[in-house]
Amino acid sequence: MSAPLLGLRTVIYPAPDLDASKAWWTSFLGAEPYFDQPFYVGFAVGGYELGLLPDADPDEGAQAYWGVADVPSAVVDALGRGCTVHTPVSEVGEGIVTAVVTAPDGTIIGFIDNPNFTAS
Repeated sequence: MSAPLLGLRTVIYPAPDLDASKAWWTSFLGAEPYFDQPFYVGFAVGGYELGLLPDADPDEGAQAYWGVADVPSAVVDALGRGCTVHTPVSEVGEGIVTAVVTAPDGTIIGFIDNPNFTAS
């Protein structure tokens, strides 16, 4: 792979009722979110991010994102290996870039470049 995976970074859970999900995860984790907006809530958990996304499709379940140094290159590499675009490359704020592809076997693979993330 020309854009090697740098390790897991984020898992995002669909949260159609964001307030209820945020309350549950806050109680379960015993910590407040570090990022709390109507479009996304993020918790720092063990050096990684647990995200809640109100626009995500609950039928697709949780989405894991692998860290890469260059999301567009990772997508091009994946497409060259038979993947299709599930969610196009997008800058989602604060310099964070994401994309999701679907592998030939149906596996959904997320890529993220988050300049604010430091692996611990």
